[in-house]
Amino acid sequence: MIYGSFEIQSFEAGRGLWHARIQRADQEPVVIDGMAFPTLEVGFAWSDPEAAIADAKAHIDRFGPRFAASPARPAESPT
Repeated sequence: MIYGSFEIQSFEAGRGLWHARIQRADQEPVVIDGMAFPTLEVGFAWSDPEAAIADAKAHIDRFGPRFAASPARPAESPT
């Protein structure tokens, strides 16, 4: 499902243990404190996929602007 500029996928990590994966809809990495991640897996072992998705939405609402930032690029050394 698309939520804002993010794609959320619920998945079962174990029998009845649901988690969610967050990925930017534009396929760029999610960036946290300058570190780029292709996806983030969030949440606890929820009892159903809807609860995992609701938790992922809460993460996006809280941290979305941080997740959307571009990674810091290292300065080029003079040649």
